[in-house]
Amino acid sequence: MSDTASTDDEKTITVNSDAAVPRHVAIIMDGNGRWAKNKNKPRVFGHRQGLESVRDVVKACGEFGVEVLTLFAFSTENWRRPATEVNLLMDIFFTALDREVKKLHRNNVQLRIIGDQSGFPEKIQKRINKAEELTRSNDGLVLNIAANYGGQWDITQSVRHLANKVQQGELKAEDITQEMIDSGLSMHDLPDPDLFIRTGGEERISNFLIWQLAYSELYFTDTLWPDFNREEFVKALTSFAKRQRRFGHTGDQIERMSNA
Repeated sequence: MSDTASTDDEKTITVNSDAAVPRHVAIIMDGNGRWAKNKNKPRVFGHRQGLESVRDVVKACGEFGVEVLTLFAFSTENWRRPATEVNLLMDIFFTALDREVKKLHRNNVQLRIIGDQSGFPEKIQKRINKAEELTRSNDGLVLNIAANYGGQWDITQSVRHLANKVQQGELKAEDITQEMIDSGLSMHDLPDPDLFIRTGGEERISNFLIWQLAYSELYFTDTLWPDFNREEFVKALTSFAKRQRRFGHTGDQIERMSNA
C-alpha cells in the first residue's frame, strides 16, 4: 500500500506506507528572496508565495501521519535585515495569523509560536495568544512556528532558569542534568525532530533548534522554498525512510534490535 505524487512530467514518487515516517519534521524555509529576485519581483513577493508551500507541507504532514511540524519563520538574526523588509515580514505574519488560524482549527491542527514573543509589536502578541488559545485543544498535527527564535536563545533561557534555582538554594550546580536543561527548552513536551529539512541550497542549521537537532537526520535541497511542494516533501520523506538511525549504536546492533 502506498501514496503516490504525480509531477508535471508524469514521473511518480512513492512513499511506502510501511516505511519509517518521521514523527517530527523541522524546516528552514530558505530562498524566498532569491526566488522573487529570479522573477524580477520584490523580496516580499517571495515571502507571500512561500505561504503556499507552507499550506502544501502542512497538508502533506497530515496525509502521511507526521505528528509535529516546526517551521523557522523568523530568526533572532533576521532583525538585521533592512527595516522595510522586516516591517513587511511583520505584516505578512500578522495577516497569516488572521487568515490561516481558522483553517488550521477546522483541520484539527494545534498552533504554537515558539521564540521570544516580547520582541513583537503588541498587536501581533495579542494575535498569537488568540490563535494559540483557539487551537489549544486540537489533537491533530502540532504546528510550531519559530518566530524571533534562536537556538542559542533557547538554551540560554533554560540555563538561566536553572541558575536562578541555584542562586535561591533550590538546586546544586553539580546536580544539574541534561534532562533538566532539556525540560526548560521550547517544545520540551514534544519529540525532538527526526528529520531536518533546509531549502535554498545552504547546508547549515543557522542557530535553529541546535539542542533538539542533535540526532536528527539532515536533508538539504537546492529547491527554493516557494517551489517546495508536496513532491519535494515526499523526496525528503523518501530519503529519511532509507536511512539507518543509530543513536550511537553500530549498524549490526540496530539490525539485531530491529529483528528482535
